[in-house]
Amino acid sequence: MYSYTYDSETGGIILNSTPTGKLSKEPRPVYAPELDLFGFDKYFQYDKQTDLPYMWAEANIYYYRGNQVAKLSGGNIFTAPQLKLEGRNEHFMWWEENGQWIMECIKKPDKKDINPPSLPPFKSFGKLMSIDVPQMIAKNKDMINIIETATIKKILAIYEKYKKKVDCFHVAFSGGKDSIVLLDLVKRALPPDSYFVVFADTGMEFPDTYHVIEKTKKICDEQNIKFYTAKSHLTPEESWKMFGPPSKILRWCCYVHKSAPQTLKLREITGKSNYFGLAFVGVRSHESLKRSKYEDFNDGKKIPGQYDFYPIFEWASSEIFLYSMSHNLILNEAYKKGFTRAGCILCPMSNDRNDFISNIKYNKEIQVLIDLIKHTSDKIFTEQQFRDFIISNGWKSRGDGRNLYNNTQNYNEENSTINLCINVTNPRSELIEWIKTIQHLGSCDVVYKNEGYEVSIPLEEIKNNPTIGKYIRNVLRKSAYCMGCRVCESSCREGHLKFIQGRIQINDCTHCMNCHTLQTGCILYDSIKIPKKGEVKMRSINSFSGHAPKNEWFIAFFKDKNDFFKNNNLGPDQFVKFKVFLNDSNLTHKNEYSSFAKLISNIGWESATAQGLILCNLVSENPQIEWYVIKFEVDVYYPRKAVIELLADNEIISQSASHVYNSYKRLTETPLGTSLNFGYVTESGDLVRTKCRIEDHRVVLYGLYKFAEKCNTRQFTLSYLLDDNIERDGVSPTRIFGIEREEMQGILLGLSAKYPEFINASFTHDMEKIDLRDEMNSGDVLGLWEQEV
Repeated sequence: MYSYTYDSETGGIILNSTPTGKLSKEPRPVYAPELDLFGFDKYFQYDKQTDLPYMWAEANIYYYRGNQVAKLSGGNIFTAPQLKLEGRNEHFMWWEENGQWIMECIKKPDKKDINPPSLPPFKSFGKLMSIDVPQMIAKNKDMINIIETATIKKILAIYEKYKKKVDCFHVAFSGGKDSIVLLDLVKRALPPDSYFVVFADTGMEFPDTYHVIEKTKKICDEQNIKFYTAKSHLTPEESWKMFGPPSKILRWCCYVHKSAPQTLKLREITGKSNYFGLAFVGVRSHESLKRSKYEDFNDGKKIPGQYDFYPIFEWASSEIFLYSMSHNLILNEAYKKGFTRAGCILCPMSNDRNDFISNIKYNKEIQVLIDLIKHTSDKIFTEQQFRDFIISNGWKSRGDGRNLYNNTQNYNEENSTINLCINVTNPRSELIEWIKTIQHLGSCDVVYKNEGYEVSIPLEEIKNNPTIGKYIRNVLRKSAYCMGCRVCESSCREGHLKFIQGRIQINDCTHCMNCHTLQTGCILYDSIKIPKKGEVKMRSINSFSGHAPKNEWFIAFFKDKNDFFKNNNLGPDQFVKFKVFLNDSNLTHKNEYSSFAKLISNIGWESATAQGLILCNLVSENPQIEWYVIKFEVDVYYPRKAVIELLADNEIISQSASHVYNSYKRLTETPLGTSLNFGYVTESGDLVRTKCRIEDHRVVLYGLYKFAEKCNTRQFTLSYLLDDNIERDGVSPTRIFGIEREEMQGILLGLSAKYPEFINASFTHDMEKIDLRDEMNSGDVLGLWEQEV
C-alpha cells in the first residue's frame, strides 16, 4: 500500500505516504536464529535473544540501520547459500571476499572526507543493536492507524452487504503472518458470533505453524469465536503414494489437502450441501506478480458457492509486520528462522533457500517426504544420483506419471477410421455410478469384459458435438482411476455425489456438470497418466537460447530463398535457432522455402498483415512466443524481476530465463514489433506487450481457424474466446492480438457478412454464436490472399 524507508535511528522502517506500486520489495525483520544459520555470527556480535530483530531483509539482501551489509547467493536444499558481506557509506563500499577486504569508491568524496575509511573486520564496528520496536511503532503510529481503520471499514462494509445473502462468514486461517493479521482485523470489525475460523491442515505444515494453531484456537475459545480444522481423510504419505509427488505442474495437493476438505467442512458446519459462504482470505497482491493481477473480491469462480474477499490485498509486508508488532500479535517462529513464507515443509513452489532452512530446522519431517519422492520413482538411484536429483529440483517439474513406480496404464484411446475406441482395464470404481452424471450418451457403445470394458464412440458424433466426447472420456477416466480423494464430491453443490466407505454413490444427479470441470475429468488420472508411445515431450520455453532472429536475417532469407540455407553469414548456433523460428512460423518446410513463405513475400513480409499471419503460426507451434502471449497482459510493464518470477513457474533456470527475457527485445525490433506492434522494451528494460495493428480482418479469421483446429471445435461463443481462464489447447486470436469484446464483435460480424463460406457469427437477443465451416480449414483462409496475388 505504502512505500517505506529505513530508519537509522531505530533500525526499523518508516512508512511514507507514497504508494508502493504493483510489487514491493517485501521487507521482513531478521532475528538471531537466521543470522546464526547463515553464518553472520562469524563477522557480527549480537545477543542470541529471539524477541527482537536486528536487521531487515529484502529477498536475499540484508540491511542494518539503512545500510546494505550482506547478501546471500546460491545454495540448495543440502548446501547453505554463500554469505557475501558488504558495507557502504556515502562514498565508499567494501566487502569481504575469500578472506580479503575489497573497497571501491562509489562517489567522489567531498573535501571533508578525502581519506577512505579503514577496513577492519565487521566485528570491530561494535555489537549489533536490536531494532527499537516501540520507537519504530511510535513513528509509524499515524500511518498504521490510517491503514487499519480503512481496512476495518472495508471488512464491515462487505459484511453488511452480504450478511443477508450468505449462510456463513469465515476467516481462512493458515498460521502465517498474513492470516494472523487478517484474523485480528476481522475481530476488530465484526462481532465474535458472526463468523468462524477454518484452518485447512495439509498434514505437511511447519511444526511452528501447529504451535500457532494451538495458541490461536485457545484464544478464539476464550473470545467465543468458533475455530474449526479441515483435513483430508488421506495422510500425506497415502496421497503422495497415490498421486505421486506434487509438482509445479501437477498441484493436486491444493485440491486434495486444502480446497476439498475445506468445502466439505463448511457443508458440515452449515448443514447444507449448497451453502453460500464468504471467506476472508489473507491474499496480498505484493506476494507475487500472479497475485498482483487478482481483484480483491472473488465472486465464486474459484470455489463454487464461496465468495472470497481479500481485505489486506493492498498491504505490503512492511505494513503486515508493523501492524503485527504494534498489536503484539503471535508471530510464527518460522519467520525468525529465516523463512520468507510459512507453508508446507516441502513444497514444489518453494525456492532453494527455504528448502535449505526446512532441511536444517525440520529434518525429521522433511526426510519423510524426500523418501517418498525416492520410493515413488521407478528409477534406481545411487545415493549421489538421488541427491543430485533433489538438488536439481527434478521432482518439482514432473508433468505426468511416466517415471512413477509400478504405474500401469489402465485407460487407453485408439482411433479407427470410424470410431474412437477407449479400453479400460481393472477399473478402480464403478462406471455405472459415474455414467449417471451424463445426461446424453449419444451413440456410445459399451462392451463389458472380465477385466474391464471397451467403449466405442462414432468420430462423426464427437465432431458434431465435442462435449459428448469430453464427458464420456471423463467418466471413463474417473471409473478407471478414482480412489476416493473426494475432490469431485466437494464440487457437487447439491450433495448428490458422495463417497460412502470409500465407494462412489450418485443419486438423483441434476447434471450440473460441476464434477466435470476438472481438467481431464479426474485429478488422479491427470497426475499419473502415461503419455502415448512416441509422444513428444513438451519443448522448452527457451526456444532461441539467446539467438532470437534479427531483421537482417529475414531480409537475407526472403531475398535468397533456398540459397539462404547454403550461404549465409550466421554463426552455427544462430543458424540453428533461426531455423527453429522459420519452421515454427511455417516459413520453411523440411528446411526449404515454403509455399507459406512465398505467400508472405507476395503480401509483403514486413507488413502488419504478413506478420499477423506469422504470429498466429508461432503462437500455435512455438512455446516461447506462446508463453509471451499467454503470460503478458497488454499494456502492462514487466520488469526483469517480474519476468524471471513468471518463468520460475515453468522451472526455467536463471540463464535460460535471461535468454527468454533478452529475446523479447530482439523480436520486437523485427517487423513483429515495428509493423504489427506486438510489443516493445522501455529504456529501463521493462517488457511491454501491446495491442496489435490489424490492417486486414482476414488475419483474425486465420487465427480463428488455427484456434479451432487446436481446440478440436468449430462452434463457440465470443465469451469463450475472451475467457483466458479456460483450459484449452489453442490460444484465442483475441488474446494473440489484444482485441477487446466490442471490437471483436464488429470484426466477426464483418467477416460473417463478407465471407459466409467461412464463418457465421450472430449476436441477437443476448445470444452469441460463432460457427466456422466444417469443410474449411486455415489453409483455405490463406487461399483468400492467394487469389489476389
